[in-house]
Amino acid sequence: MRESIRGEMTWKPDGVMGRTLYLRLSPHDRWRSYKEFPQYVIPDSPGNSQGYKTFVSLLRQQWKVV
Repeated sequence: MRESIRGEMTWKPDGVMGRTLYLRLSPHDRWRSYKEFPQYVIPDSPGNSQGYKTFVSLLRQQWKVV
């Protein structure tokens, strides 16, 4: 069985405006919008921040919040 990847998540990396979830697979990667990772995206609900459902899903998979 393949081990799952546990990356890092943040809501506002340096130099970025707005409230959108950003991901990276390792600490050496640049932050990228969660929408660039279709394998992890959970569709958003109206009224939530962009990426909130994805955030909750990845948190349950033990991704690190930075």
